[in-house]
Amino acid sequence: MSGRTWLATGGLVTVALTAALTACSSPGDLSISNESPTDVTVLTGDEEVTVSAGGGAVLLDYGCTPGDVTVAFTSGQAVVVSGPVCPEQRIVVRDGQVELQPASANDT
Repeated sequence: MSGRTWLATGGLVTVALTAALTACSSPGDLSISNESPTDVTVLTGDEEVTVSAGGGAVLLDYGCTPGDVTVAFTSGQAVVVSGPVCPEQRIVVRDGQVELQPASANDT
């Protein structure tokens, strides 16, 4: 084989290894913080999580939600957050309100 053939083969192997390692990396953790005085139920589209008042939850290796996220309060009120929501964001619930905040390096 010529030098060019070896170079091309080596480049293809490098690309294949990089793609394989990227596919195996963790999709990231999705964090939820409930700063409200009541429990809430968070519906991600394929998961349902109840988060205690003043508590939090982390969906390990969850990645992004498949679509919108609904937060249901015990009062019957529901707030829909446009999705998808990804691990770079943290779902923060306050008294009747829901917002997305950047996840800190410790959250992901």
